[in-house]
Amino acid sequence: MPEFTWTAKNKQGVSQSGELEATNREIVVAILRRKGLVDIKAKKKPIEIVIFPEKVDDKDISIFFRQLSTMINAGLPLVQCFELAERGAEKKAMVKLLNDVRVNLEGGNPLGETMRKFPKEFDRLTCALVEAGEQGGILDTILLRLCIYKEKALSLKAKIKSAMVYPIAILVVSFIVTSILMIFVIPVFSEMFADLGGELPMPTQIAMSISDVFVEFWYLIIGTPIVLVLAIRALYQTPNGRYQLDKLLLALPVLGDVLRKASVARFCRTFSTLSAAGVPILEALDTVAETSGNVVIEQVILSSKDSISQGQTLTAPLEASKIFPLMVTQMISIGEQTGSLEDMLAKIADFYEEEVDTAVNNMQQLMEPLIMAFLGVVIGGLVVSMYLPIFQMASLV
Repeated sequence: MPEFTWTAKNKQGVSQSGELEATNREIVVAILRRKGLVDIKAKKKPIEIVIFPEKVDDKDISIFFRQLSTMINAGLPLVQCFELAERGAEKKAMVKLLNDVRVNLEGGNPLGETMRKFPKEFDRLTCALVEAGEQGGILDTILLRLCIYKEKALSLKAKIKSAMVYPIAILVVSFIVTSILMIFVIPVFSEMFADLGGELPMPTQIAMSISDVFVEFWYLIIGTPIVLVLAIRALYQTPNGRYQLDKLLLALPVLGDVLRKASVARFCRTFSTLSAAGVPILEALDTVAETSGNVVIEQVILSSKDSISQGQTLTAPLEASKIFPLMVTQMISIGEQTGSLEDMLAKIADFYEEEVDTAVNNMQQLMEPLIMAFLGVVIGGLVVSMYLPIFQMASLV
């Protein structure tokens, strides 16, 4: 359906503008007139070819929620809040999102229900909290709490990325450098040594044999990692494949510990935020499971939901999974018994977010010498193997 841009004036003479999807211009004018607008000018929005389209990310949403919370607390009507935010937004994608939400709000739809129409920008957790805030009349408080949650989640996500990107980047660079040496550099030395004659040292012979394999089967050497990455991505799209890969990630020696602690922190932070907003526990567990980021953790959370629906405690299935540490399950049990589950979950989340930070730093400190040693053995070994014959000839001379 084509999109139209329009400008008009309300009954007070204040100019307004926006965008609207319709089959033709006449329908746009009719819709705006029903809203009491006059002096309407509408034209079809030109088609833009965008190679790298802008996206609304979690940081944009977090900043907007903080602004929205402040404006609602100041007593501004919700539609006017979106109008002001729309004028101040810098990203075109954000402007369009705010405009679309505002149009739905002007149609009489609640904010939480409207947000569910934009699942790419507003996840299930956000919608559930906003709906709870609307029902309880504490939308500004909920938005501020949601903003804090998103900021902590972004910080945790950045720590996990930093833990994984560094070693992967080093390994990729080392693979590229090794391939270049094997395909382009070592064959030059091989021709030179062949012209000189004589028996080459064993390390040099091994390096030259490996180089011959790289030269002859270069397409397999370069293509195999690419095919492997694509195969893993395809496997991750299947339910069983994703479960097995998530299970494998949790079982890894060092990285698995970081991911487990991050999952525990995310579980506790999300559950605490939903509980504080007054979301029913069974509905909260559905949302927590969906936002866990790991299928293994998700299944454990869903099993705990079944346990609660049968009149049992939350602690039993979490403890039986062997994924959640004993300290976590004990503190959750104390929170259930004392009626302070929300506060206990928040304390666990704070503790494990600090644990993730420490674990990431420890992992990076452990990985750095291992990576340097690996590069030294591979790259240094190749260089030494190529210079050994030269050293032998120099000694003979």
